[in-house]
Amino acid sequence: MAVTTVDFDDLPAAIRTAIEAKTGPILKAETISAGLNSSLSARIRTVTGAVFLKGLRTGHRWVWTQQREADINPYVTLLAPRLLFHVTADGWDILGFEAIAGHHADYSPGSPDLPKVIDAMRQLGEIPCPDIELRQADQRLAGYVDNPADAELFKGDALLHTDWNNHNVLITDARAHLVDWGWATRGAAWLDPAHWIIWLIAAGHTPANAESQAAALPTWDAAPSPAVDAFAQASSNLWMEIAGSAPDRWTGRMMSASAQWLQHRMGESGSRRQNP
Repeated sequence: MAVTTVDFDDLPAAIRTAIEAKTGPILKAETISAGLNSSLSARIRTVTGAVFLKGLRTGHRWVWTQQREADINPYVTLLAPRLLFHVTADGWDILGFEAIAGHHADYSPGSPDLPKVIDAMRQLGEIPCPDIELRQADQRLAGYVDNPADAELFKGDALLHTDWNNHNVLITDARAHLVDWGWATRGAAWLDPAHWIIWLIAAGHTPANAESQAAALPTWDAAPSPAVDAFAQASSNLWMEIAGSAPDRWTGRMMSASAQWLQHRMGESGSRRQNP
């Protein structure tokens, strides 16, 4: 089920009224086109300030991610914008967050944003995984491993973001802020750096350089090589499925990046076998 983008003014009157009951009179609404997982992605201005809205129709297959974000927000406000309200009306489910005035992270080689992203990931690694309903990493990836037993390698008790699209990382002068927590997961602590590596390669890093960025994180240092190899294989299979037979520019770039990393990992694995 595709995500169809709508403007705030096109929402039904009942949900706009429910939002205004939380925010006060809305002076201006601006659609933000960067969102990939939300039908509504907008910044509204009120007499008291700005609010970021994201939402889906209640019948959408991903609407459960809205509740997931609401549930996890109290545990991650050190890194994420604070949730102000969650309303449903007339077939719509809307979250309202404090608005962050920042730019999307630049993952390209040499970017000054990279140290801030690493700091945020390090902080995330120090947050205990809350006792709420979360997806399990081994279950999410079970359909993409070549050997079913490999999915066990992804188990763990760490809180993971998992969606390191640079549009989900807002950079301010002070820090990196993580948004879009709908796919938060419980699993092995090294998985978030592993997810990030693919985005780094897509942004122009070589696989070796991308791994050197992740090496600044203690969670990555502790990653067992066979488990990382299995994740690289699963990720390549996943992105091939997402891209399909006619990938667009974005999915094609991610499919290529995951394939590059897998090729790098397979070369490294061969070297490890020859030089134990």
